[in-house]
Parts: sequence; structure tokens; C-alpha cells
Amino acid sequence: MKIVKVSLDTVDKVKGFVNTVSRLDGDFDLVSDRYVVDAKSIMGIFSLDLSKPLDLQVHSGEENAVTMLKPFIVE
Repeated sequence: MKIVKVSLDTVDKVKGFVNTVSRLDGDFDLVSDRYVVDAKSIMGIFSLDLSKPLDLQVHSGEENAVTMLKPFIVE
């Protein structure tokens, strides 16, 4: 499992993120404080506090998963 920080502070970013992560195989979870939602669920994402970066847990064997999500990753 790999954990990266992502910023989804606009509606367009959320839509783009869900479209990208939905094309990937494997499981992806977004974590905000004590809440964990499926990163492929747009409704789940909108239930989180999007004003601050979220932890993305990548449970995927895909080598290019993090590369494809690069536009959303914050350092």
C-alpha cells in the first residue's frame, strides 16, 4: 500500500480525479481524519472536508497508478 496526499478543492478536480481513478484497477481509499471512503465514489468524496489535502491509500498493483494521479498529488 502506498499513501500520497491529494488536493480536491474544486468540483472539476473531484470529477477529474474520479474519472482517472475509475479507469485504474485496484482499490483506492480517501482518508480525512477518521473517515474513509472509496476514492471511486463521487458521492463519498463530497461527504469529506475538501478544504484540506486528503490521504489517498493506493491498494493497487498497477505501476502507473501514482503517475496517472500526479495532477492531484500535493507535496
